[in-house]
Amino acid sequence: MFPIADTIPSSRVPLMNYFLILLNTIIFFFEIILPDDALELFFFHFGLVPARYTNFEFAIETGLNPNNYFPFFTNMFLHSGWAHIIGNMWTLYIFGDNVEDKMGPWKYLLFYILCGLSASLTHYYINPDSTIPAVGASGAISGVMGAYMLLFPRSRIIFLFVLFFFIDFIQIPAFIYLLFWFLGQLMSGTVSLFVLPQNVGGIAFWAHIGGFVGGILIYKFFIQSKRKRNWEEVEYEIIDD
Repeated sequence: MFPIADTIPSSRVPLMNYFLILLNTIIFFFEIILPDDALELFFFHFGLVPARYTNFEFAIETGLNPNNYFPFFTNMFLHSGWAHIIGNMWTLYIFGDNVEDKMGPWKYLLFYILCGLSASLTHYYINPDSTIPAVGASGAISGVMGAYMLLFPRSRIIFLFVLFFFIDFIQIPAFIYLLFWFLGQLMSGTVSLFVLPQNVGGIAFWAHIGGFVGGILIYKFFIQSKRKRNWEEVEYEIIDD
C-alpha cells in the first residue's frame, strides 16, 4: 500500500511547505553531483554524528569540531538516496499543507524546525556513541504527522493498493494510520536497542519517535486563533481574485 493523498483540502496555497520541499530537493541535487569521497565528508560534517560530542579522540581523528552544534539542525535537510528524499518529501506533501493551514507559514516553519531538533536530540541521547552520520527530514516530518493526527483525527488517508493485477484505492482513518505508524516505530526502536549495535547504519527509529512526540507536545503553541485564520483566508481570496 502506498499513501497518495488525504481527504482534507488545504484552504490556501501551502507556500512554506512547498519551500521546505524545494529546499530539501535542491540540497539533495547538490549532494548527488559530489564525488563519493566528498559526499561522505559532507555527511560527516553536516549530518549528526553523536560520537563527535561524546568521544573527543574520535572527533580529533576525523577532524570534526566537538563544539559545533549546527549539525543538530543541518542534518534534517540531508538525504542519503532517491528513495529517502522521495519518501520524505511525499509524506511532507501529504500532511504538511493542512498543518500549515492551522499554524500559518512562519509558525509552521518554526514548528517544523523544533520537531527536527527534538528528533536530533532524541537520536543523540539514545545513540551517544554512534559514529554513523544521521541524516534526513523524517524526524521533523514525524512531528508534522503527530500534529496532523490530533488536528485532523477524522481525516482519511487514501492508499493505492496493488496486488498482482488487482489495483484499488482504500481509505484509512488518519488517526488510526498515524497511531499504528508511531507504535511501529516505537516497537522497532525498542528492538533496535537490544539487537543492533550503535555503529550499524539503518533507520533512525528514535529520531522518528522524538520528532513525533515533540510535535504532539508543542503543536498547540503554534495554532493560530480562528479569527486570524479566517481573516488571512479572506485576504488571500481577495488578492487571488
